[in-house]
Amino acid sequence: MNILITGASGFVGSNLSKYLSSNGYLVDSLDIVKNGSPFIRDFYLWSELEGINFNLYDAVIHLAGKAHDVRGKSGSEIYFNVNTGLTKVVFDKFLNSEAGSFIFFSSVMGVADVVDGDVLTEVVVPAPVCPDGESKMLAENYILEQSGEYAEKMKHKRFYILRPCMIHGPGNKGNLNLLYKVVSKGVPWPLGQFENLRSFTFIRNLEFIIEKLMVGDIESGVYNVCDDVPLSTNRLIELIGDSLGKRASVWNLSSGFVKGVAKIGDYLHLPLNSLRLQKLSENYVVSNAKIKAALGIDKLPVSSEDGMVETLKSFRNG
Repeated sequence: MNILITGASGFVGSNLSKYLSSNGYLVDSLDIVKNGSPFIRDFYLWSELEGINFNLYDAVIHLAGKAHDVRGKSGSEIYFNVNTGLTKVVFDKFLNSEAGSFIFFSSVMGVADVVDGDVLTEVVVPAPVCPDGESKMLAENYILEQSGEYAEKMKHKRFYILRPCMIHGPGNKGNLNLLYKVVSKGVPWPLGQFENLRSFTFIRNLEFIIEKLMVGDIESGVYNVCDDVPLSTNRLIELIGDSLGKRASVWNLSSGFVKGVAKIGDYLHLPLNSLRLQKLSENYVVSNAKIKAALGIDKLPVSSEDGMVETLKSFRNG
């Protein structure tokens, strides 16, 4: 199969192109750089988009996008230009080609900043709270609308809108890596009394799902993507300690005391305030039941803890 991946130079794209290439797929890249990866056959820049023959591809995997800027330096316009505008262009090229499947990477956090209830499913009414999420939702809506409007063209095609939780794996440089560095320096985790649960997505499980979607006759639609079992932050801290060969320091300060300190932080602009405490201590559990049912499986290949251990080992070796 011939595969076109946009954003192939990123963390997910580089892992996915290596996985697919190693399993016999022919992978081309459409990106802002030509990075010379040995796992990619041909490289295209975005300026060359109009010259790309989409008829050559069996599947288009659209990873390219503008991620949330935690420093708040990016204007909202860039999110809509990239996450919405670029997706429209790439999907239109797919729609008018002979390519069979289109996989779009959206974001579960863009759908719901908090989980209302015990678990987040695909039937949630999207309520994005930032330009990143809003632009992703507009892109989702466009794909759904165009697929309905051009049903005849889509008769022999499939589209998949994936909403992954935080993706991790070897080479990941995100928040998980930052938490690892904090624990490695011996800084105590002060929220031991908050036994919150969060869903994650291990890159190997994601690769497994992507391949199954490309080769199987899976129904088009929106799918959450995450590992089978959520992990508590306290357990994550323990796993980080294990990977470092030492016991992580977890403080079981009373929840009332911690909340009081957070309220003081609201007024004194301390690192810990009420909003940050909420984000650090709330549950964010996502259901992957729909994607597993579509694939006809009971569980993903790698368990949540085994995947996390592999990621943490890579941090130490890196």
